[in-house]
Amino acid sequence: MRAKFFWRLGLAYVVLLAGVLLTVDLYSARVIRSHAVRSANDQLAALMNLAVARPPDVSAEAELRAWTAWMAKSGARVTILEGSGRVLADSSSVADATANHPSWPEVQSAFAKGAGHAVDREREVASRTQRFQPDSGSSIVLRLELPLTQIDFSLKELRERLLVASLITLLVGMALSLIFASFFSRRVERLKDFSQRIARGDFRPEPAEGPRDELSELADSLNQTAAHLEREIRLLSGERNRASAILRSMVEGVAVVDAQERLVFCNRAFSEILNLQSPTSEGSPLIEVVRSSDLLGLIRRALHGEEGLQSDIAMGIVQPQSFSVTAAPVKALESDRSGPADKPSGAVVVLHEVTELRRLERVRQDFVANVSHEFKTPLTAIQGFAETLLAGAVDDPKNNRRFLEIIREHAARLARVTDDLLKLARIEAGKLELEFFPVSLQELIESCTETTLLKANRKNISFEVEAPAGLPTVRGDASLLHDVLQNLLDNAIQYTPSGGRVKVEASAGTNDAILTIADSGIGIPVSDQERIFERFYRVDAARSREAGGTGLGLSIAKHIVEAHGGRLWVESAVGRGSKFSFSIPLAS
Repeated sequence: MRAKFFWRLGLAYVVLLAGVLLTVDLYSARVIRSHAVRSANDQLAALMNLAVARPPDVSAEAELRAWTAWMAKSGARVTILEGSGRVLADSSSVADATANHPSWPEVQSAFAKGAGHAVDREREVASRTQRFQPDSGSSIVLRLELPLTQIDFSLKELRERLLVASLITLLVGMALSLIFASFFSRRVERLKDFSQRIARGDFRPEPAEGPRDELSELADSLNQTAAHLEREIRLLSGERNRASAILRSMVEGVAVVDAQERLVFCNRAFSEILNLQSPTSEGSPLIEVVRSSDLLGLIRRALHGEEGLQSDIAMGIVQPQSFSVTAAPVKALESDRSGPADKPSGAVVVLHEVTELRRLERVRQDFVANVSHEFKTPLTAIQGFAETLLAGAVDDPKNNRRFLEIIREHAARLARVTDDLLKLARIEAGKLELEFFPVSLQELIESCTETTLLKANRKNISFEVEAPAGLPTVRGDASLLHDVLQNLLDNAIQYTPSGGRVKVEASAGTNDAILTIADSGIGIPVSDQERIFERFYRVDAARSREAGGTGLGLSIAKHIVEAHGGRLWVESAVGRGSKFSFSIPLAS
């Protein structure tokens, strides 16, 4: 580009200079020739005046030749013709045999008008004619002719001098024009490099160089533009970085889709929800990214211009997740003239995970239903037997005591459910007061196994304890840990049939101790193992209620263990028994 501009500018000056020199040469040649022709005509006019003042005597041939020779001393060719066109006298010793004098325009003009003049470019001569009327005889025409060959010599000499001067001027002008073109092109090249630096994001100002002219004013304008662009870009970059930081730090998944259903932007949460690779997924077709037909349909509705779209969708097969989806169209600042004016240019999608919220709502609904059910059964029994007693059974010595014992039993059940609910509420509200002291695992196991051994003997269940000597102490609340272990042992005895086996194992690691209660009971299905720690959830509801369980024991046990900094888990298979384990940190 630089070489092309340099040569174009330099050659333009050279061609312009050459054109000016050529024009001067042609114009000067025309001026000199015109001046020479005018001088020849003036000289011929003066000679013609002299000839008119002393006309020739055509009657005497010797005198006519003498007059012609006298006039020819002026350097002009003198020719005398009569009316028939015959040449009476000619000063030229070499006559033009082919000349047709009567046909020459200046001769015809002389015979017709009395005088005439002409310039013959072919013969390079200027001529003038005059008609005379002698005293006797017919009229004659005097023709005077001057050659113009001297003009050609003068022009040749002038052109040679002009050529030398033109060549010198052309060489000097060429050198000067190339120097100026090089200087000018370098300044333009610097401005071009400066504009390219601005396009690349380099806004350093261009130093002022060269004379103060239009290019320097252009450089000043570019410097001002660069400074303004730098301020605007910094402002926009800051806004973009803030918006990007906000979007990427949001726990909600945010994505932007264009009108061609291509993913333009997605934050980290959106990528994690759909298992995408964010840098490579942006720009991909939406149908390759979104596998949920419900989500895809909602986005397409937003791309068609529907406002206020919100829906709940579920994604995932192994571990389903629930999401609240909001989709809104994005209107273009300037609508495309070729398309509909109100067609959106894209859509914004927000995914908010509500899996835990929906689970809590389900738990709340189940809790209300279970509490109502747990309270309804004993209350119905109490009300029924109370009405029976009031109806007259109170006087029946055979049944009145049995009815009162049933009422007391159901009232006690209501009290247990109420106590467990209050305890669970305190735990979940963080109001459970724990008193941490060193607790001996050996003593904890012994205090619980004494009660459990009696229940095991009644059901003919083998009960074993495997606790190595020297178990370290743990840090915890002894009474609450006793409740946890006792609850797990009661459940093991309850769900193990007669002739089965229950075993307690204790082990200590580097940081915590683990207690395991294994039984050979009915076992727990895999689908229920995650929910058995929920409130009122029972795998065998009829058997649990028959044994007097409230359905809150495992939930309370899990909260107590977690409050101690441990964890509670289960391993079970249907028909092969269950193994409940919990860990408690060691006392430091």
